Amino acid sequence: MPSGPDQETPAELSLAGSVIDKAIEYMIGQNVPPIAIASALLGGSMALLARTLADEAIVGILNNAIASVRSGELRGHGPG
Repeated sequence: MPSGPDQETPAELSLAGSVIDKAIEYMIGQNVPPIAIASALLGGSMALLARTLADEAIVGILNNAIASVRSGELRGHGPG
């Protein structure tokens, strides 16, 4: 499968996810507050997206994330 800024191969996505998971584990082990970890990761992600995608593509990604939060998908159940 070809890769590009908007579509990674499963191996690339798996590697990136593993690296992020290890970084989170390390920061938790260093007693970094979860909100600080999440804020730093989100800020870094937004900066990377801004360097690689058009603003409208970023808005689409953020709208998908908002929809996932509102639907309860992130917590594994419906709203509420």
